[in-house]
Amino acid sequence: RRALTAKFRAASIESAELDARILVGHALQLDHAGLAAAEKQGLSESAASLLEVCAARRLAREPVARIVGEKEFWDLSFKVTPAVLVPRPETETVVELALSLVDRAAPLRIADLGTGSGAILLALLSEMPHARGVGIDISADALDVAHANAERLGLDRAAFALCDFAAVDGTFDLVVSNPPYVASGDIAMLAPEVRNHDPVHALDGGTDGLNAYRVLAANAARLLTPAGPLVVEIGAGQEQAVSGLFAHNGLAISATRHDLSGIPRALAAKAR
Repeated sequence: RRALTAKFRAASIESAELDARILVGHALQLDHAGLAAAEKQGLSESAASLLEVCAARRLAREPVARIVGEKEFWDLSFKVTPAVLVPRPETETVVELALSLVDRAAPLRIADLGTGSGAILLALLSEMPHARGVGIDISADALDVAHANAERLGLDRAAFALCDFAAVDGTFDLVVSNPPYVASGDIAMLAPEVRNHDPVHALDGGTDGLNAYRVLAANAARLLTPAGPLVVEIGAGQEQAVSGLFAHNGLAISATRHDLSGIPRALAAKAR
């Protein structure tokens, strides 16, 4: 593990020590506690071979979550495939903000627009025992992943539907979304872990990165119950632009949540 950490650091991989620990644990099929207990255990030939392959993939800047096939989010383990974004820690701000605005014990109906792996919706349902939700996505492959995650987490209160934002029907007590918000021209400048491995349709927000917010703003009022909030993730520097789009469509910003870097990352809005 120390040798692998050194290799990753030499390749300027920021999370070198954590990545090495996860990959060694993956090769040995051990969690963190098991890895510590097996410190003096030798590597079998098959484990060593698997670790070598995993290390080469990470040195090629493939994300660890894609190598091991899962990612932790909100203390839950989510399956990830090339069809979905890897859930990010900053996206937990959407869950935090949404939970602060609703009655967790109420039988609310939730819509997650652009659900991907289902991370936001399933995290919310894990905290709201009487709520039900629907995850919407334009990718059938992504919905297969979300459905599999709902099953593995035992959250059968989640349903999933293949359609775009504008085609969603019904009203909801809470609408959440982590839409694509990277400007098309900026995708080439993203870290290789992102630009080479995340699905482009989940990143590309159009020329100015705001296309999905325009659709969300135009449809929010018809989708929300009178007191229901819309909670969205935004990119760095997008707070003013997104707030303006929402205001133009009769939505008032009611709360903001910053990520650990102090960047406004989640916005909540309600119909006026």
